[in-house]
Amino acid sequence: MSDTIENIVIVGGGPVGATLALLLAKQGVSVTVLEARKHRAAYNESRALALSYGSKRILEKLGVWDSLAKSATAINTIHVSQKGSLGRSKLQASDYKQEALGYVLSYGALSEALDVELANQSLVNFVFEASAEHIAHISTHASVTYAYQGESHTLNSRLVVLADGGRSLDEIAGLVKETKEYGHDALISKISAELPHNNVAYERFTANGPMALLPNGARDFSLVWTGKKEYVNALLALSDAEFLAQFHEQFGDRVGQFLSVEKRMAFPLKLSQLKTTDTPHLVVIGNAAQTMHPVAGQGFNVGLRDAESLAQSIATAAPADLGCQKMLADYRTSRQSDTKNGLLFTDFLVNIFSNDIVGINLLRSAGLGLFDVIKPIKQHLVSKMSYGK
Repeated sequence: MSDTIENIVIVGGGPVGATLALLLAKQGVSVTVLEARKHRAAYNESRALALSYGSKRILEKLGVWDSLAKSATAINTIHVSQKGSLGRSKLQASDYKQEALGYVLSYGALSEALDVELANQSLVNFVFEASAEHIAHISTHASVTYAYQGESHTLNSRLVVLADGGRSLDEIAGLVKETKEYGHDALISKISAELPHNNVAYERFTANGPMALLPNGARDFSLVWTGKKEYVNALLALSDAEFLAQFHEQFGDRVGQFLSVEKRMAFPLKLSQLKTTDTPHLVVIGNAAQTMHPVAGQGFNVGLRDAESLAQSIATAAPADLGCQKMLADYRTSRQSDTKNGLLFTDFLVNIFSNDIVGINLLRSAGLGLFDVIKPIKQHLVSKMSYGK
């Protein structure tokens, strides 16, 4: 056990926690990061991440984008449509003076790039295979008890940042999370098409739920297909050929036939947000603080903006104020609009596009067509998707 007061302790060394550590180190703030996984364990993880244009600029500031650019696929156009409807809308990066609307890259590639840069930072103590077991807070500091190399250790800190996706939340006093279960699952996979994607991402709404195709490689797409659990389970049970035929029937011919699909996996979808955070010297960011439906690709990018905003709060705080209630209240206030709007926007899309009430199909079709010609609304959406504003 340690009685020493550490400066900053981050629980969770995934992309959000690692980004925060880098942002702080580059501002001269020392950090200890506790990560449960083994070193390099995430490098082969192929799960796709949709990065906003604003997130790319954060990674540029950290000096990691140049090494990532070769493995990232740009999204230059987003095509939104509804099955059984002529209504559709398109967003194009060139209309908003951006080189791209976003980028797609693997979780593993981003983890490796961040780890390489962290290894060059003398102010970062990154401890792998350190599993948080208990987190507590009092008026003067917070403490983290963790298992490492078969022994129990404790760190005391003026500010503990929880960025582990919420795995350590259940027993922390003062934290209350409000959760809405959608009753839907998300099926994820990678799929190859007959025709090149030309850097177009597709959002397709059907009566059973939305599907997203994100360009990922020369002719491949990362697929997120959501629907009720029993619907998704039926899709998982299909052979590859049956699955591709069913997907083509729902998606259409925009990229020709679908040629192959990789391993399919599914996970339950929910919307959640911390409602009570009376926790001096403890702050929660990323998916641990809010979990969003993947329909608009907002969750991970909101997490990176959490890290950027918190780093600014820490860097400008007086040492005596680090982790105090006022500092953390000011941070939460700075993030409230971005987080609330992201949650409301994704929830709205799910509710309006994931049902087949009589008459609503025509309204959705008209809405998509109207959206395509009202430029101020499109400008606001692009700003929200890119920068959270």
